[in-house]
Amino acid sequence: MAGEVIVDALPYIDHGYDDVGVRESALAMVEEECRRYRPTKITGHLPLPASSPFETPLMANEFERIQNRLPMETLSMKRYELPPAPSGKLSEVSAWQEAIENSMPQLEHQWVRSLNLELMLDYGTEAWKAYLEVFTAMQAKAQLQLQQLKKDIQDVNWQRKQAQTQAGERLRSLEAHWVLLVSKNYEIETECVELEKIVHAARQHLQSIAPQPSANDTAPTPEHTNGFDQDDLAESNGSSSSNPDPSQPGDDGADADGDSKEEDKPEAQEESSNGST
Repeated sequence: MAGEVIVDALPYIDHGYDDVGVRESALAMVEEECRRYRPTKITGHLPLPASSPFETPLMANEFERIQNRLPMETLSMKRYELPPAPSGKLSEVSAWQEAIENSMPQLEHQWVRSLNLELMLDYGTEAWKAYLEVFTAMQAKAQLQLQQLKKDIQDVNWQRKQAQTQAGERLRSLEAHWVLLVSKNYEIETECVELEKIVHAARQHLQSIAPQPSANDTAPTPEHTNGFDQDDLAESNGSSSSNPDPSQPGDDGADADGDSKEEDKPEAQEESSNGST
């Protein structure tokens, strides 16, 4: 299947990961692959995203400042100060008017702080209790989710361990069967080699005890006679011709006629000798 990743590591049954030099060897292989890898720009053919519709004037100024590598402006604390009129302008109304305008926001800020303190005294305890109840419920829900995730992780690890254990037993069984087959093949090859040696020795022995053929004779070799001698072949051929199959009547009649003819020949010779005398 396209895109399928085959994982050939079985950490639950494989051993040797904690041996000396294994981690260093793995890190060296990773570094070697990182040196040979040439990253490709996947989004090179895509245009840059248009971010201008989402930029505010403040963001545009900030991006311009960052692009120009200018320092950020410090936070002004002038509005939190309450300076009086300058010593040189104590007689000027405008200086005092500016000081009064600067003090009004700070006075309002102090009034809001006092109001918040009064509200906290009246409703702060109940609001804090309600917040704690909500926070406790959120914490209990998060704990349940955490326990469920841990249970799911444990189930996945258990299934992985069980699958790898079964696979390890299957692999060990197949490995033992493979070793057995290889051993049997080795034994068979060894026996074949021994049999070839015995056959070769037997052929050499037959060649040594066979009679030497003359120049005009074309005696068959032991390979053509399947290891039998010529005298043995001749005797077997003679015995087969002198002992025909009794189930064939035509052969018995021919043998009987031949015997009667042989008996008639001496009688004819005796008659011819008597007539001459």
